[in-house]
Amino acid sequence: MLKKINKLQETIKVNFKNQNLLIKSITHKSYDKKNNYEKLEFLGDRVLGLTISKKLYDLYPNEKEGILDKKLASLVNKNICFLVGKNLKLDDFIYVGKQNSNNSSIQNKIISDSCEALIGAVYLDKGFDYTEKFILKIWKSFISTSNVLEIDSKTKLQEYSLKKYKSLPIYKLISNTGPRHKPKFKVAVKLKNFDYIEATGNSKKDAEQSAAKAFLNVINEK
Repeated sequence: MLKKINKLQETIKVNFKNQNLLIKSITHKSYDKKNNYEKLEFLGDRVLGLTISKKLYDLYPNEKEGILDKKLASLVNKNICFLVGKNLKLDDFIYVGKQNSNNSSIQNKIISDSCEALIGAVYLDKGFDYTEKFILKIWKSFISTSNVLEIDSKTKLQEYSLKKYKSLPIYKLISNTGPRHKPKFKVAVKLKNFDYIEATGNSKKDAEQSAAKAFLNVINEK
């Protein structure tokens, strides 16, 4: 086990004072019901959320809270934790019971959970400042792409309608024409105190987006 733990420390570039924390962070409950990563995962999730929230706050000082919230959600979800865990090669080190060793869907979740647990372990062993730098390093490539996040027109219109009228936009399919391989959808959308505005698209979803965008343009012109 010592050789494996030393290899992991070399891989993640962190030397633990308390190696038991590191061992626990890569131990699934199917391997050890008592000493496993569940509580460390709980802690790591909170430390991760705080670190990324602070980074986004600094990176985007002029963004609205709703945009920052969406960026945060895109950076701290289970899928990103899984990808970070794979980058750290955690799947080469995690201890699991035999029943989980060949189940890829469970393995993905275990890698994701262990990644958060590792963050919790680093925090307990090294403190927040060290852990913050560790997180920002292993999340760097994902944070650098967070600026491409844009809210689509349907979401913008929905947020506007809920805020101003406490109700959702109403979409209506007007027509579906054209051949099967090249259909043309016409959709209309309205809000309270507004008439329907129509738009077209190659799919119903595209037509709804176009209608929402047209509606937003009308609102912005008022």
